Amino acid sequence: MTPVPTPDLSHRLPRTLAADISTYADRPGTAVRLNGWVHRRRRMSGLAFVVIRDRSGTTQVVVRGESTLAQLDGLTEETTVEVVGTTCTNPQAPGGVEIVDPQFTALSDTAATPPIELWRPKISAGLPTLLDAAPVTWRHPRQQARWQLAAASLHGFRSTLDTAGFTEVQTPKIVESATESGASVFEIDYFGRPAYLAQSPQFYKQVLVGVFERVYEVGPVFRAEPHDTVRHL
Repeated sequence: MTPVPTPDLSHRLPRTLAADISTYADRPGTAVRLNGWVHRRRRMSGLAFVVIRDRSGTTQVVVRGESTLAQLDGLTEETTVEVVGTTCTNPQAPGGVEIVDPQFTALSDTAATPPIELWRPKISAGLPTLLDAAPVTWRHPRQQARWQLAAASLHGFRSTLDTAGFTEVQTPKIVESATESGASVFEIDYFGRPAYLAQSPQFYKQVLVGVFERVYEVGPVFRAEPHDTVRHL
């Protein structure tokens, strides 16, 4: 029996993120729309699995039928795609739900072959590759986790202090003179005048304590000192 293709509902279907796909576990047969990158393709005899990655995680798409399988030939890894299909419960799939009877629409092709295979659990590339190809290599789940952990830490820090009645402030980062003694500073040319990158917000916080009582800042500081020593983590 030839499967009936999913109708084009993309113009009126809201986008579903990978993190939300589990909410369809008790609603098999629901039409959904995914947008993301082709994370990995695994083609077998008359069957293929395509993993779609978005900002929240991955979703498994099951492809059957020659006409749909033929679409995969032009969908290389990291191609940006839209997928419209129906949900199907599968405990082995990410989130316990997979997408069947899909329709693929390529939104943007890859400009070049990615320098690393993003679907592999670990990255074997060296630091130069990671930095030179950062727009791609940062997509790896392990690299993403660094940003996500930092974001979660900042969120927790801010939430704790906000709850305690602190006021968040943003202090200048280019100053006319050093604001803290005993620290080396970065000197810059500010429109023909000497200036420095702020090495501490201490002075401004001391002033603002007299205004708000409780203040804090999350921001960069610049100290012209060695950073890769036994004293540093």
